[in-house]
Amino acid sequence: MASERLSVVVTRRLPEVVETRMSELFDVELRETDTPMTRDELVNAMKRADVLVPTITETIDANMLAAAGEQLKLIANFGAGVDNIDVSSARQRGILVANTPGVVTDDTADMTMALILGVTRRISEGVALMRSGKWEGWAPTALLGGRVSGRRLGILGMGRIGQAVARRAQAFGMQVHYHNRKRLHPEIEAEFDATYWESLDQMVARMDVISINCPHTPSTFHLINARRLKLMKPSAVIVNTSRGEVIDENALTRGLRSGEIAGAGLDVYEHGQGINPRLRDLDNVLLLPHMGSATHEGRIEMGEKVLINIKTFADGHRPPDLVVPSML
Repeated sequence: MASERLSVVVTRRLPEVVETRMSELFDVELRETDTPMTRDELVNAMKRADVLVPTITETIDANMLAAAGEQLKLIANFGAGVDNIDVSSARQRGILVANTPGVVTDDTADMTMALILGVTRRISEGVALMRSGKWEGWAPTALLGGRVSGRRLGILGMGRIGQAVARRAQAFGMQVHYHNRKRLHPEIEAEFDATYWESLDQMVARMDVISINCPHTPSTFHLINARRLKLMKPSAVIVNTSRGEVIDENALTRGLRSGEIAGAGLDVYEHGQGINPRLRDLDNVLLLPHMGSATHEGRIEMGEKVLINIKTFADGHRPPDLVVPSML
C-alpha cells in the first residue's frame, strides 16, 4: 500500500499539530466541528475510508462493521480503551484495530491523586462555598477533612496506571494495597511496599480509599456492586478514573446518600454523559467531566501513536499497537 496515499477519516477534532501532520501524510478528511459523529455519519465514513480514526465517544458495533466498505482495513483508535469497538467482529471482517496505550498513564494517575485529595480534604465543598460568596472566615471546625498520610489505599487494577498511582501515593505517605487479576512480581511489590489481596472483598472492607484502575470487560462490569460497597468502612472513600461501568452507579449513589460511604471522586460514569442526577446534589461527591487524560502533552502523544500506527500499516507492516481479541 506504500504507493498510494491512504484515505483517512477522523471522527473528532484532534490537536492542530496532529491534524497538520496527518494531512501531510495521508488523504485525510478532518472533522470541522468538535462533536461526535452520528451512527449514520460513522457508517458513511466507514464506507469511504481506508482508515477510520475514531475516539471513545463513538461506538462501532458488529452491524456497523457489516455495512463498512471493503476498502476499510484499519481502525486506528485515538485512545487506549477499545471497549467502544467490537474488535472480534472487526478482525473477522479483516479490519485491524489499533489503539494508543501507555501515553496517558501519568496524566490519569495525577488526576487520581487529585480526586483522592479533593474528596478527603473536601475541596469541592470549599470551592462551592467561595463561589457562593457565603464564606464568613476561618473557623476551627469548618470543613474538616482528613489526612491522606497513613491511610490505606486499595488499588483495583495494578497495571501501568495502578502502579503510577501507587508511586504517587507512596510520596504522600499512604499504605499501598492492591487486588489484581494476577499477583505482581515480588520486586514490583517491594518497589511500592505493596500488599496483595487475593480476595477483593477482604481488601475493600479494610481500606480507607479505593481507587478503580482496571479496564471495563465483561468480568469487571459492576465489580464494585451493592454488596461490596456495603463492605466498605463508613469513613472510606472511592475514586474512579478508569471506566464507569466497573461501579454500580445507582448502588454507589444510595451508599453515599445514606452515609454508608464517606465520599467519592468520579471522572467516569456508568452511562457516559447520563450521570445519575442524584449524584450532582451530594456534597460528599467530586465530579469531573472525564478529564483524567486531558493534557496537551498527552493528547499530542496519542495523536503521534495514531500516526505511527497508520504509517506503519501504509508501509505494509503490522501496526505497533495492534489490538487482538485475546488482549481484551
